[in-house]
Amino acid sequence: MPKKVAIQGIKGSFHDQVVEQYFSVPPERLECSTFDELAQSIDSGKCDLGVMAIENSIAGSILPNYALLDQYELVITGEHFLRIEHNLMALPGQKIQEIEEVHSHPMALLQCKKFFRKHPQIKLVESHDTAEEAYKIGAQKWTSKAAIASVRAAEIYGLEILNPSIQTIKNNVTRFIILQKKEEDKKNKVNKAAWKFVLDHKRGSLATALNVVSDCNLNLTKIQSLPVIETPGKYAFFVDVTFDALSDYQKAKSLLEIMAASFKVLGEYPAGKL
Repeated sequence: MPKKVAIQGIKGSFHDQVVEQYFSVPPERLECSTFDELAQSIDSGKCDLGVMAIENSIAGSILPNYALLDQYELVITGEHFLRIEHNLMALPGQKIQEIEEVHSHPMALLQCKKFFRKHPQIKLVESHDTAEEAYKIGAQKWTSKAAIASVRAAEIYGLEILNPSIQTIKNNVTRFIILQKKEEDKKNKVNKAAWKFVLDHKRGSLATALNVVSDCNLNLTKIQSLPVIETPGKYAFFVDVTFDALSDYQKAKSLLEIMAASFKVLGEYPAGKL
């Protein structure tokens, strides 16, 4: 079991909830204010593992986090899907008509845009973490301010939920990945992998690569492109694949290692359950 796990946010954050659900015995948390700090903590050895949000079913991919994986040479060892409920909370006794500002993480604000169209008088303020804003309101007894956070955060920091589940789409899921610095021996069945590859800039190169995935009976579950900063006009592709037979996976990986200008395995791990 890991001794310490880095999370983005504080107690009561969604990252904190993932640690509670993913590990049979939840380890000590190292609270980080940013994703960059989280990645650095894993890289420097301050913690054994890290939990990082990578995509949301409403807001899409968190693109800077793909770059952090690559930059710090982090390895994905697992994933966890968390159903997200965004709740509007404030000091007990406050009414929504009295709220002038709502503070929360940019992703949370983005996922609740439709709700706030009905309340144009409220100013939306971006911050590092959902739970941290709940903590500040409770600790500093801020009136006329509210936060968007989890039910757990409201309970921990003594706030009252004004409006529950205000996210635009109720079936809201965030995918989190479990990260470490070095790959370890795989004790569980591996049926999912994450790759990064760069292809030669010529017609049909991506189609050819994707045909290899299909011909080897792999299921492409995610593809995301990011510019290669050192080479304008060139793109790196971040791909997730699932598979039933390890031999099919090894064959596809071997072929793409030959075809691609560069190829890197970001992780091989058991697929999480939705």
